[in-house]
Amino acid sequence: MSTAASPGSGRARVSDVAAAAGVSPTTVSHALSGARAVNAQTRERILRVARELGYVPDRVASGLRRRRTGVVGMIGDNLAATPFAGRIIEGARRAGLDRDVLLMVGESGADDDAERDLVARFLAQRVDGLLIARMYHQRVVRPDVPDHTPVVLVDAAPAPGWDVDAVVPDEAQIATLACERLLREGHRDIAYVGTTDESRAARGRLIGVRAVLGDAGIALGEGRLAVCPSDAAGGRDAGGWLLDQPLPPTAVICFNDQIAMGVMQAAARRGMPVPGRLSIVGIDDLHPVADALDPGLTTIALPHSEMGRWGMDRLLDRIDGTAPAMSDGMHLVRGWLVERGSVAAPAR
Repeated sequence: MSTAASPGSGRARVSDVAAAAGVSPTTVSHALSGARAVNAQTRERILRVARELGYVPDRVASGLRRRRTGVVGMIGDNLAATPFAGRIIEGARRAGLDRDVLLMVGESGADDDAERDLVARFLAQRVDGLLIARMYHQRVVRPDVPDHTPVVLVDAAPAPGWDVDAVVPDEAQIATLACERLLREGHRDIAYVGTTDESRAARGRLIGVRAVLGDAGIALGEGRLAVCPSDAAGGRDAGGWLLDQPLPPTAVICFNDQIAMGVMQAAARRGMPVPGRLSIVGIDDLHPVADALDPGLTTIALPHSEMGRWGMDRLLDRIDGTAPAMSDGMHLVRGWLVERGSVAAPAR
C-alpha cells in the first residue's frame, strides 16, 4: 500500500514524496535542497511528484536544522516617496527568490530612531542578514547589530571606520556616457548643471564631467557651470542663467532628469528649440519625466535593479560564507545610455 498522501489527508511529507517517487527520503531532501548532486532524471521525477502531491518544504523545520530563517530584512529611508525604490526592491526580491530566500522590507522615513527600531525588530525576527538602502548616495553609520549578522549597503557608502560591503553606481562611467554622447555629435561648447545637495553622486558626477571634457580639451569655464536644487524649479533657474549668457552653450549635461526638465523649460521660454538649438542629457532615466517630455529626454539610466540584485547576492554569499574578497568593499555598477530625442548636432 502506498504511503503517498491522498487528497484531503493533510500536508504531504518528504516520506510521501519518497514513496511515490520510489527513492529514499534522503534523496528527496538532496534533490529539493540542492545540497548534493542527484541524477537529473531522478531529480526531475522527484520534482514532478512533489508538485503532484502539493508538497511544500517546512521552512521552520529546515531553518532550525540550518540555524537559518530564510528571511532577509531590507531597511530603506524613503521607499514610498522615491520612484526608484521599487526597482531596488525588485532586484533584491528576485535575487532572494532565486536562492529560496524571502525579503522583508521596512521604511524608516529617514528617521534615525525609526531605523534603529526597524533594525531591532528585524533582529528579533531572526533575519539571516540586513540590506540597508538609501534613495540617494549617503554615508551610513553602523547600526547596532551583532558582529555575526551580515550587512550590505545598497546605493550608500559606510561612514568612516565601518568595514562593510556596499554597492553604488559607477559615477565616473555615468559621467563618461553623458559627455561622450554629446562629443559624438560634435558639441564642444558644453555646460553642466550640478546640484546643491551634498552627496557622493554630486561630487562624483562633477569630477567625472570635468575629467572627460578636460581630456577632450574642453573646460567648464565661466558661464558653463551652475548648481541648483535637484528639481525642475532649480533647473529652470540654472538653465535660464546659462542660456542668458552672451553666447549660450550648445549642450547641457544635467545632474538628474528633473533638473533637465527645468533646463528644457527655460529653453522653451527663450524660444530655443530642443534639440535644434540646444541639446540636453539627463541622468536617472526617471520615466515619468524622461518619457513625458517633448522631445523625450536622452538620459543615463542608473542601475537600481542591478544594485538590489547584487546587494542580495552579496549578502547571501556572506551568510553562506562563500563571498569572495573585495579590494575596498565598494562595488561599482555601470549605467547605460537611454536614447530619446533631446540630442542633435550643434546648430552653429
